[in-house]
Amino acid sequence: MKSRWGVIAAFLVLLACGTAWRFYERSPRRGLPYKDSFEAGKSEEWTAYGGTWRVAQGAMRNESDERGAKLMTGSPWWNDYTITTDVELLGEQGDAGVILRGSDEELGVDSYTGYYVGLRSNDGSLIVGLAEHGWVQLAEKAIPGGVRPFHWYRLRATVVGCRISATAVDSATGEANSISVNDQANCLQPGRIGIRSHSSGGAWKSFTVRQVEAADLSPATEKPGVEPIARMPYEIDEPVLNGPEGRNPDGFGSADESPFLSSPVETVASLKLVRRRARTAALRGTVVLTSPRLYLQDTTGGAAVVGPSLAGLKLGDEVEARGEVDLRDYTLVLRNAQVRLLWARAPMPPVAITASQAATGAYDAMSIEVDGLLAQHSSAPDGSLELDLTSNGQSFRAIVDPGRNRNSLRRLAAQSRLRLRGVCVVDPQFTHNLYPFVLLVPSADDVEVLAGPPWWSARSLALFGLGATILLLLALLLYIRVDHWRLQAVVDERERIAHEMHDSLAQSFVGIGFQLQAIGNGVPSDLPEVNHQLQLACELVRHSHEEARRSLMTLRREFLEAEPLHTALERFARRMVEHGTVEVRLAVSGEENGLPYAIKDALFRIGQEAVANSLRHGSPSAILIQTGYESTGISMVIEDNGVGFEPTVPVRGFGLQGMRKRAEGIAAMLEVTSRPDAGTRVMVTAPVPLRLPLARLAHYVKIFRWRGSSYEQRSDRQSPYSYRR
Repeated sequence: MKSRWGVIAAFLVLLACGTAWRFYERSPRRGLPYKDSFEAGKSEEWTAYGGTWRVAQGAMRNESDERGAKLMTGSPWWNDYTITTDVELLGEQGDAGVILRGSDEELGVDSYTGYYVGLRSNDGSLIVGLAEHGWVQLAEKAIPGGVRPFHWYRLRATVVGCRISATAVDSATGEANSISVNDQANCLQPGRIGIRSHSSGGAWKSFTVRQVEAADLSPATEKPGVEPIARMPYEIDEPVLNGPEGRNPDGFGSADESPFLSSPVETVASLKLVRRRARTAALRGTVVLTSPRLYLQDTTGGAAVVGPSLAGLKLGDEVEARGEVDLRDYTLVLRNAQVRLLWARAPMPPVAITASQAATGAYDAMSIEVDGLLAQHSSAPDGSLELDLTSNGQSFRAIVDPGRNRNSLRRLAAQSRLRLRGVCVVDPQFTHNLYPFVLLVPSADDVEVLAGPPWWSARSLALFGLGATILLLLALLLYIRVDHWRLQAVVDERERIAHEMHDSLAQSFVGIGFQLQAIGNGVPSDLPEVNHQLQLACELVRHSHEEARRSLMTLRREFLEAEPLHTALERFARRMVEHGTVEVRLAVSGEENGLPYAIKDALFRIGQEAVANSLRHGSPSAILIQTGYESTGISMVIEDNGVGFEPTVPVRGFGLQGMRKRAEGIAAMLEVTSRPDAGTRVMVTAPVPLRLPLARLAHYVKIFRWRGSSYEQRSDRQSPYSYRR
């Protein structure tokens, strides 16, 4: 009863713990307040759906104009909360903001369910909308002066019940604009949070989420603690040049002073055809990489641009660059280049090629997509991750800016099949003349795992072998335990039988003896024949009583546990020859040290049978009992100087068969040798306990069946007679 109540109590405790954990996991407060780790360069908890995301200068940046790129995090059970973040648009046409109560996220434009609060530069508005794998604008408010690209705004979005409120504060002027809408028609359920941009890049920093406070329900009027950033908006019609002081340096204050207006635009292919030193040229192309070097690509090829960086460039921007042409083999570099932005657009898709094609150099400085098997990965001194890959015998290296997914890249297993998107370069500055080409991968999102390592790898096979070995050992231990239980049951049954025989058979012999003695006392002395018969009957009862006591003693476990094997055999033999003329001799070598009961019992039974049959059929004058204890096994010899027998004469009986069965039970070897008038010798050799389980297991699965067969054949050839006739 106590055990049953204990089980019920344990079940109730587990049920209560599971229920408490479920409530805790679904709590709308779990994980709040939340603050990003962009300042530390970490963002492992965020999941990307499109875009080119990386952490730079303490901010999360989407350096692509992809429509509907989003980055999600948080608990799906968050309900009412306030998001506060600083937002910067990186494009003239588009919007950027935050997602509230998001769920069902997928790749694609508006491919999610949730509310969106953002700043739109097209019409300079603060907007609130609903996305359910489609777009419905709920409210908008025009911001005086419009929404300026490359300008920071403090954005605060609050959702309470079905009401969504938003406030945007200019980082330079402190001017605040607020909007609020009550969406009773839809009123989305709790969901995650995220950031999103549409048709423009964006940057977010100081991202926090907390429980709703009273101040969040009123319009914001305070000036945020964001220092203004001196950046000019996009100027599409006028040239925007780079220089040591920013996007619009003083050296080119007017269009008339711009060198771009008088320079003819050439293609990458035409620049590679003319190998001439000290040449200046202009090139127009699409940005395919911004870090660690600016790369442009047109319809004929790609080129690297070296010079003062142009702030705010994104992947996909159409730019024009002018600089000194440096052509080396397959590599085209514009040095001391000046760059102006023409317009912004979405990144161009990469060209899918093989590693062998990339190794030819024909795709240098171009955006490509290539597959390969990961050989190893390592960290570079600058913090980037270096992946060594092979594809159809062609080796190459990929250098990845891990950004927000550093840990996930480090967990990539060797021999995984990857698909990488990046810029192919054959410049020795990157290849170090060790690889035919190097792939510069913009972010970890451009590394796709197609398949994990094959299960037959060396590591997997080693783990499989280790697991199989452990299972085999567990099975062996279970087998030994079951065998021990079986043996224990046999011993217990023997002891039970011994007690029953003692209480019935042995006591009956005693009663018969007393009754015969009483009858003898009452018989007159003048009847000698009757008295003689009574004396014979009393002697027979006494002898039978002694035999019963001896049998009962050998059935009990304490009989063998109390003394060594050779002592027990000697005691048994001396009892058998008691009041006789047969001499019993004992020879012992070594010491019995922890011999298991199963081996000891089997050897004792074999020795018993050998001694008994020697006395019954051999008529010996001496019996030798010899035992040898060694580290590799134990041997026992029972030898007499009786009449012996002829091995070639077939005999009947079960004595030898029983001895062989006992020997096989402990994986022992039995040998019987005899000659007429030269006595008989029985020798048993058994393995030590450490080898016994393996040997017995091998015997039962018949791995070593040939060994037992050879032993039987040898025993049949040397001694085919039986001790019991």
